[in-house]
Amino acid sequence: MSPAGFKNFLLLASSLLFAGLSAVPQSFSPSLRSGTGAACRLSRAESERRCRAPGQPPGGALCHGRGRCDCGVCICHVNEPGVYFGPLCECHEWVCETYDGRTCAGHGKCDCGKCKCQEGWFGDACQYPTHCDLTKKKSNQMCKNSQDVICSNAGTCHCGRCKCDNPDGNSLVYGKFCECDDRECIDDETEEICGGHGKCYCGNCYCGSGWHGDKCEFQCDITPWESKRRCTSPDGKICSNRGTCVCGECSCHDVDPTGDWGDIHGDTCECDERDCRAVYDRYSDDFCSGHGQCNCGKCDCKVGWYGKKCEHPRSCPLSAEESIKKCQGSSDLPCSGRGKCECGKCTCYPPGDRRVYGKTCECDDRRCEGLDGTVCGGHGTCSCGHCVCERGWFGKLCQHPRKCNLTEEQSKSLCESADGILCSGKGSCHCGKCICSAEEWYISGELCDCDDRDCDKHDGLICTGNGLCSCGNCECWDGWNGNACEIWLGTEYP
Repeated sequence: MSPAGFKNFLLLASSLLFAGLSAVPQSFSPSLRSGTGAACRLSRAESERRCRAPGQPPGGALCHGRGRCDCGVCICHVNEPGVYFGPLCECHEWVCETYDGRTCAGHGKCDCGKCKCQEGWFGDACQYPTHCDLTKKKSNQMCKNSQDVICSNAGTCHCGRCKCDNPDGNSLVYGKFCECDDRECIDDETEEICGGHGKCYCGNCYCGSGWHGDKCEFQCDITPWESKRRCTSPDGKICSNRGTCVCGECSCHDVDPTGDWGDIHGDTCECDERDCRAVYDRYSDDFCSGHGQCNCGKCDCKVGWYGKKCEHPRSCPLSAEESIKKCQGSSDLPCSGRGKCECGKCTCYPPGDRRVYGKTCECDDRRCEGLDGTVCGGHGTCSCGHCVCERGWFGKLCQHPRKCNLTEEQSKSLCESADGILCSGKGSCHCGKCICSAEEWYISGELCDCDDRDCDKHDGLICTGNGLCSCGNCECWDGWNGNACEIWLGTEYP
């Protein structure tokens, strides 16, 4: 090649290289530094301009606030979980639409904020199949929310998936069943979400510091420090950990919508009427034994009465402690948990029922009865709550004959549970009936398949001693009610 030709070749190559570089985006300029560690050839203003999104004014966020600007090139932060990417760090792998907790519903890939769906799927989150194999009935069933309403009346059902109504394209109605409506967060006056002072999640505003109200429309006229001080309870907790501090005032949680046990109240939510359960008297079916008023979980007794439950008359020569000790006897509970103690004397319940008796109500002949009311299975007599069996019979309720007319195979067939295991593996078989292991006192049931620990307790007693535990449920004796048979209804007895 002649010198002139070689010179023309160099000029052509240089022009092509310049044209190629001019086509590369500014944020990807590869050689704006003279060398490694050298100074940037761009001015600071020009460098920042190249790292700023188009249309953003000077002073705007560089690299979308997700990276640092290095001589006109964005170096994106790497966050876990998730990675920022793109020439201006404008993309994030988590910004794509999700359905049922999965990005692009698991039927597509996230490409800089938009789902690219696999073949056979469409929708913002690739959640809708192009062909549906479901019947309309099955599809509608899959679209029903917990109240059995199709798409919460805020969308249409498409092949078992809800398509929420968003005519303005603002995506304010969303959720698997279109149960979330962020239009509820829009302030009527400003038309901003949560008045511009909070964030909306599923139709509820979560206000920023210093703002409150359903739509964060009210601003506190006191400092956050003063607000916190006013809401601090005597034990040093904000609203006693039972409420929310709003501008210096506690909004107490409604923990018991039924109202059965009162509510939480007080300037700092310090009063919890649920604590009154401790002073509930099951015999009078009232708080404070019917001789006082429960306030903040404590009894204010009427004149003439005192004690934790106002159960002790002041006219009694014994102290409350002496009275309880006398009623307790050898039992762990006053009156064996079967009666009411007043001035050292037990009144056994139900009153007039001769099956419950003794100085401390220690005898309960109801324990000798089966669920059908038969005493000791008809094969014995009851003595202070224990069966004395006739000759030829044994068992807690004299329910087992000592002689058996069944063959071993016949006997075992009657003791097998549905899975073919003898007495559920928790007892032995005798004449077609299971005798549950005495070592595990709580095992019961015809096939030893029940656990009496599942029955409710009160005062530490299963079924409060006023009923029988039948496979996890208390079967209360006459005159008693409640999950643990703890409430005396006052049924008349002869």
